[in-house]
Amino acid sequence: MRSMTGFGRARAAVSGGFITVEVRSINSRFLEVKLSLPREHQLQEPELRKRVGVWVERGRVDIAIRREAPERRRRAIEIDSELARETRKAWMKVARDLGVPGEVDLALLRQTAPDIVRLAEKPLSPKGEEPAVAKALELALKAHDRDRRREGKHLATDMRGRVGALDGHRRAMQKVAAEMKPIFQQRLEKRLAKVLGKNLPEPDRLVAEVAMALDKADVTEEMTRLAAHLDAFRGLLKGKAAVGKRIEFLLQEVLREVNTTGSKANHLALTQIVIDAKAELEKLREQAANIE
Repeated sequence: MRSMTGFGRARAAVSGGFITVEVRSINSRFLEVKLSLPREHQLQEPELRKRVGVWVERGRVDIAIRREAPERRRRAIEIDSELARETRKAWMKVARDLGVPGEVDLALLRQTAPDIVRLAEKPLSPKGEEPAVAKALELALKAHDRDRRREGKHLATDMRGRVGALDGHRRAMQKVAAEMKPIFQQRLEKRLAKVLGKNLPEPDRLVAEVAMALDKADVTEEMTRLAAHLDAFRGLLKGKAAVGKRIEFLLQEVLREVNTTGSKANHLALTQIVIDAKAELEKLREQAANIE
């Protein structure tokens, strides 16, 4: 079992430094991935998102990828031949107009138009670093997974204890309901006798009416279904896949049985147990919201 909350960090070496990846996640009903990448690695985003989907099935995941190294650049000499021709042409015209002898040399051109020859730096292609980015992300996701499993283990332990407490409430409800059945029957018969007086119906009809009333108040089916739901819950807690949504659905079914039992409760002791069971259920629902 994994929690949806976790953190992982990793780095991989590149020329002159490192690629660092941090993965953080919090609760969410669905998978939401927010990926922050260096500009030169933007084209790698679709591939990286696929890698995240392999490790995470549910939750909001924020991933920050940083390049902790000087920017890799390629140095090159660039010559503006057009500017050189136009500059030379202009000086030759000046020489003719003024009748000044001599040639236009490179020193004069460089002094007049220093941008004719310039040193240019261009970022190198990020392709050489793509494997390092993928590796760092993979390592960070593994660390993130370990963190979520550790938290998931604690959640599972806590939830097992609460399921056990719920099962204890179920047994208590079943016992109180069984003890109350004959008392409720006597109470019902006395009320009928008081209301009807001497005009009591035939014994068989009276028994049928009492049996019908007892059946409406019977919680045997609810207790049977509740026991089955709790067994299923224990099974989910042993699973390795993403079980958060299934647990949330199962808790709705458990709540339905507890609510039905509460609506049939005709005794203070039974009502109190139902209240305690609901309190335990609410804690379970809070914990389930953290599970992937």
